[in-house]
Amino acid sequence: MADVEIGIGKTGRRAYGFDDIAIVPSRRTRDPEDVSIAWEIDAYRFELPLVASAMDGVGETAPVP
Repeated sequence: MADVEIGIGKTGRRAYGFDDIAIVPSRRTRDPEDVSIAWEIDAYRFELPLVASAMDGVGETAPVP
């Protein structure tokens, strides 16, 4: 990806959030029982999906003057 100039001598990289990505269905319908959302690290298997998001500013409020 190319860097984007954001100021004099400053560059940034393009990033995408959850609202910027759309997952659309394909032509084939998949049965939920045929799809696995499990993942593994070394010998450990996890049956739950893992999704992370930077949520630092969600609970913060603006200071009251």
